[in-house]
Amino acid sequence: MTAIGQDSLATRDTLDVGGKSYAYYSIAKAAAKLGDVSRLPFSMKVLLENLLRFEDGKTVTAEDVQAIVDWQTDRTSEREIQYRPARVLMQDFTGVPCVVDLAAMRDAMNALGADAAKINPLVPVHLVIDHSVMVDEFGTPQAFEDNVALEYERNAERYEFLKWGSKALDKFKVVPPGTGICHQVNLEHIAQAVWTSEDDQGVTIAYPDTCVGTDSHTTMVNGLGVLGWGVGGIEAEAAMLGQPVSMLIPEVVGFKFTGALREGITATDLVLTCTQMLRARGVVGRFVEYFGPGLAGLSLADRATLANMAPEYGATCGFFGIDDKTLDYMRLTGRDEAQIALVEAYAKAQGLWLDPNAPEPVFTDTLELDLASVEPSLAGPKRPQDKVLLSAVDDVFNADLAKVYKHEGTKRVPVDGSGHDIGDGDVVIAAITSCTNTSNPSVLVAAGLVARKAHEKGLKPKPWVKTSLAPGSQVVTDYLEKSGLQKDLDAIGFNLVGYGCTTCIGNSGPLAEPISKAINGNDIVAASVLSGNRNFEGRVSPDVRANFLASPPLVVAYALKGTVTEDFLTTPIGQARDGSDVFLKDIWPSNEEVRALIDANIDRAMFATRYASVFAGDARWQAIEVTGSDTYSWSPTSTYVANPPYFEGMDMAPTPVTDIVDARPLAIFADSITTDHISPAGSIKADSPAGRYLTEHQVARKDFNSYGSRRGNHEVMMRGTFANIRIKNEMVPGIEGGMTKHVPTGEVEAIYDAAMRYKAEGTPLVVIAGKEYGTGSSRDWAAKGTTLLGVRAVITESFERIHRSNLVGMGVLPLQFVDGVDRKTLNLDGSETFTITGVAALRPRQMVEVQLTRADGSTETFQTRCRIDTVNELDYFLNGGILPYVLRKLAA
Repeated sequence: MTAIGQDSLATRDTLDVGGKSYAYYSIAKAAAKLGDVSRLPFSMKVLLENLLRFEDGKTVTAEDVQAIVDWQTDRTSEREIQYRPARVLMQDFTGVPCVVDLAAMRDAMNALGADAAKINPLVPVHLVIDHSVMVDEFGTPQAFEDNVALEYERNAERYEFLKWGSKALDKFKVVPPGTGICHQVNLEHIAQAVWTSEDDQGVTIAYPDTCVGTDSHTTMVNGLGVLGWGVGGIEAEAAMLGQPVSMLIPEVVGFKFTGALREGITATDLVLTCTQMLRARGVVGRFVEYFGPGLAGLSLADRATLANMAPEYGATCGFFGIDDKTLDYMRLTGRDEAQIALVEAYAKAQGLWLDPNAPEPVFTDTLELDLASVEPSLAGPKRPQDKVLLSAVDDVFNADLAKVYKHEGTKRVPVDGSGHDIGDGDVVIAAITSCTNTSNPSVLVAAGLVARKAHEKGLKPKPWVKTSLAPGSQVVTDYLEKSGLQKDLDAIGFNLVGYGCTTCIGNSGPLAEPISKAINGNDIVAASVLSGNRNFEGRVSPDVRANFLASPPLVVAYALKGTVTEDFLTTPIGQARDGSDVFLKDIWPSNEEVRALIDANIDRAMFATRYASVFAGDARWQAIEVTGSDTYSWSPTSTYVANPPYFEGMDMAPTPVTDIVDARPLAIFADSITTDHISPAGSIKADSPAGRYLTEHQVARKDFNSYGSRRGNHEVMMRGTFANIRIKNEMVPGIEGGMTKHVPTGEVEAIYDAAMRYKAEGTPLVVIAGKEYGTGSSRDWAAKGTTLLGVRAVITESFERIHRSNLVGMGVLPLQFVDGVDRKTLNLDGSETFTITGVAALRPRQMVEVQLTRADGSTETFQTRCRIDTVNELDYFLNGGILPYVLRKLAA
């Protein structure tokens, strides 16, 4: 979509590159009229160009453009702008419900007497199927083929539905299973750094490549100079259908790098250090932009690793400018030389070129890190921002064992039929996984070299460790095989299990039954070590309570050692064939060894070959036959794909929003409730409401699959809301899991069951929580499930960016306690009711008074701030959500 406005500022210009002319909207021309922008952060210049291109005097005004220029004075702004990304990126866990919504919107358009074909993407949409593969088989040469076969068997309905979408919807392309992780495919192939399209007159226009994605780690592409971030599926759908992303002009935090990483320090060590620093500084809702002389020593893959983890440090994005390393990476990954020339010329013409000699940009706030100070690190055992020095992992775990898990000493128990025991702190999962690290050759090659050196000494992983290797790109397999490192990884159990998110998203697969039985039957606190970006409670495996993020070479090393309870640096990893002790330093590769193998084994041809047929898929995908009908034929028996209730009985005029009167709390939560807590992605317990639903619909336990794979079915997902096995509701102290109290009867039951009782009684609901509510994944089901349970408002101490937006997008009112007031100061126990009046007359960010009535009939009031942040968001809320708003707009 390149709908060009009036260009009242007359900034359109021409750029000639390689004998071809491109029209573009000149930042220099705008600066001549509006003021100098030479020290504006690169990420803000991208927003500036976007406003210049869409400036029409209505949706985007010259005053909006001026506000970006004037931002340099105070380096903060309360002005709302309308931003239009060039394209949308999706993965299948979030993509399936998006396509479900689009199919339902087509039905709704027909019901309103409008043209269903209006429900069509106006911008390019790429959906990469990467979240469904599970690690069922591992440690064998057949693991990959077996896992892919199981993936297709489990997800046939979903894949047929997505293939229908690729035929029925314009500009919608699907990358089939077994290809790679969406962020790595985006970085290596889809992203162009500068995007082009034709306007209504057939003129080719060049503009910054930008995107929003239905996965929080969409930020990874910031490493390539592409401004992108994660949004909920509902917001992405609106962007597809031509609705701008409504946002406040952000604050930008500069992160200055000096010095260089020391010998043996990995990009993972760096990103865990930065994540801790940025989370401590507080960057939620802000842009982060990296700069400084230290950038010269970081590869493009290192930059992408830093950008990828932006959700973990809470930022909207973690941005890098364009320079020679950007061009070199594009060349290596097979981009066309004409495109590379355009990127260089455009970046330099628009002031987006990263020049180390240029004056530093101005920022809202600045941090600085000497890269030489970074030390070997992990993060855990529950949050990615909790960095732990490698030398202190044992101390942290052992302290938690006593303090959190109340174990005196380390408990060990025998494993039936195995000849070995298992104990607290034993690593039962060691997974090289996720988009964050498996995109970076330096850490993948380092992992291979650790495996090689360990194999040469005769080391093997401990028998209780489940090992797996799931790269984000098929190119990883090419260079590991060419270098011979894959044979070494295979030799110690790290066989290829699939190309996808696997363990990082919770698809770690089952542990061996005797090990699972020993853990759960004896209250063992087992550990996992994974090269992922998320280690939230209950995410990785229902059998594992302590989860540590680490670099791929450390994952291999921990598989060999088998425990996190011993000092990794001073105690041996194992014994060599000759009986001598082997320490980490004995198998850790040098930077020179890693670099030599990268230079000798990675080339442009690998990328060109792998991505030549990226949308074709294997024989299984090609065998799926579907038609491209305008509307989808819903199967009444499907437990994967169902027509959602969001548009039932919808009229052209929205139903007026009513006050919230005498609402009961459905749950009261503490700090750091993640979207995994709210809407888990992993396994479905047989005795849970979702498990009972599937059983009632003749689904065998072995075919339950995961919550993530069933996001196309609202019946499963609403039953799974707040169903995380580790979530703790303060209304039922001492109970772990998705339980609450139905206050009128005093009965303790599943949150879903209580919500349905309240719904039958006509009682509205609220959720109360502490700080950082909604951290983690950009999963819209955390908001969809909330609204389907009957929750009208969520009152917290603070929200994470994406989840707050998703709540508004589903018509749920987000309210934030004022400083000094929270669930504890109010002494809430769940017996109270809450009344919020004037809801239909709300304004963005206004103060809202909440009346609290206690069980004894006494009342008091407390102040909150309405976290509907923009006028556009208010329109969405008053329409019952963003999708009804867009649907009415298109139907009109």
